[in-house]
Amino acid sequence: MLTLVMAAAAAVIAMSVASSAYAVEHHPKGEFAIFADCPLSNPATSTCLVATTESGEFVISKEKVPIVNPIKLQGGIKAFASGEETFIGAEDGNTLSKSPQKVPGGLAGLVKCNEISNFFERVACEVTFENGITGVNATTELAAPATSIQLHTFNLLGATGTALLLPVKLHLENPFLGSNCYIGSNASPIVIELTTGTTSPPPPNTPITGNPGTLENNATETILTISKNVLVNNSFAAPKAAGCGGVFSFLVDPIVNSKLGLPSAAGKNTAILRGTLKAADAEAVKASE
Repeated sequence: MLTLVMAAAAAVIAMSVASSAYAVEHHPKGEFAIFADCPLSNPATSTCLVATTESGEFVISKEKVPIVNPIKLQGGIKAFASGEETFIGAEDGNTLSKSPQKVPGGLAGLVKCNEISNFFERVACEVTFENGITGVNATTELAAPATSIQLHTFNLLGATGTALLLPVKLHLENPFLGSNCYIGSNASPIVIELTTGTTSPPPPNTPITGNPGTLENNATETILTISKNVLVNNSFAAPKAAGCGGVFSFLVDPIVNSKLGLPSAAGKNTAILRGTLKAADAEAVKASE
């Protein structure tokens, strides 16, 4: 009996491993290699998508973070260019790459302990922040399932309405901020509705304009490339930071929020994403393997 149970368990494990391997066992080649994480195992995937933000900036209230390390959004689309697109997450789950961006000025730019009037808070601030390890990274992370991402192809190409909706959270990373310092969360994400058109933000922000970019097909018309596109939004709100400083978050969170001006209402924040979008026919991607 024990032998039978062990054999059955081994079979289940083998099936699980095989199933897991199948889910990522795709190796497109040539010009299709960039779509390696397209969810080809999902029969609903009609189009593979890779959108790379190559430059731009995030402005959260008082802090501006330039985008210098590319951020990649990848996955699949059901009913691409139909007006009823559904986003499908990347095969390996890495739908939005975690690409750290350096915060200008680091901790010294975020927090100035000598400006704190309360003696005990100022001393605690100095002990926590004034240490030699001052660099801070800000990483944009997905704050909801991939299915919550919305792509509207007609709006993107027509420079009107929402082209891309992203629910995100901003991870502030530094040894003294701890590993759980976030602006936004899964429960309270920063929802950014990006457009290639012109925004209509509340003051003090003023309208800014994106760009649909330049369209080009490959020789077989199986890959569409939209280069030099610019997605913008400056009307989203940002919540307070939380979890900063680990066990000292009760002290550190208020300091960070005060210096960053959080929560930050709509009209005080900006996202500008410049990059390239590539979309490929899923069957053509499979055929290249």
